[in-house]
Amino acid sequence: DFPKRGRQVFVRTNGYDTGLIEQELDAIVQPWLDGVSVSKIETARDVQRIDDYLTLLERARGLSDGQVKIAAWIENAHAVANAYEICAASERLVGICVGGEDYAVSIGVRRTKGGAELELARRASVNAAHAAGIAPLDTPWTDIRDPEGYEDELRRMKEIGFQGKFCIHPDQLGPANRIFSPPADDVDWARRVVEAYQDGVEQNLGAVALDGQMIDKPVLEQAENVLAWSEQIAAMESAR
Repeated sequence: DFPKRGRQVFVRTNGYDTGLIEQELDAIVQPWLDGVSVSKIETARDVQRIDDYLTLLERARGLSDGQVKIAAWIENAHAVANAYEICAASERLVGICVGGEDYAVSIGVRRTKGGAELELARRASVNAAHAAGIAPLDTPWTDIRDPEGYEDELRRMKEIGFQGKFCIHPDQLGPANRIFSPPADDVDWARRVVEAYQDGVEQNLGAVALDGQMIDKPVLEQAENVLAWSEQIAAMESAR
């Protein structure tokens, strides 16, 4: 058995294009596995094939259907063009990430520290992921000697809608969790919104306001999302 110690465990596989995916899934689908991180996904059908094979393995091994989640890497222009279809292809899919190095190769340019060459792919993946209700995750920062540049990029990626970032070094985990966590003021606001709404329901009020702002369904959902995201990141930090 694998010593999870309260962590979620995702295993990175080789690229879907290698033809090794079924062999690898057969080796790793066990009760301790929470998900697989699969590179080189190009179409929705790629995701669906992985989903189908995971279902076969789960049933053969006495696991619940859908236990093993999928995080998909889209790493070329074709995949980015299919971003929404990929994001919506399976209920197992929980996150999507643009593979920066391979994407740059696919459009005939070199990676730069500023990342201008990834702008379209990043925004396309953010929009597609949010539309499908999954997490957009940013490509790794590869220069571990530049922590200031790393934190600057984390802030910029949060501003355009990313909810996390793949890390390649233990020192990157703390800054990523800190920066992608909702600010304390936002968490406090979210708690007050949920409490005010619940009080209104208990009192059969037709409308509820907080600090002069009406609390309608979108505001409530935003508050609930802030609380859920804050709790999830706090849980990841405590498990480190």
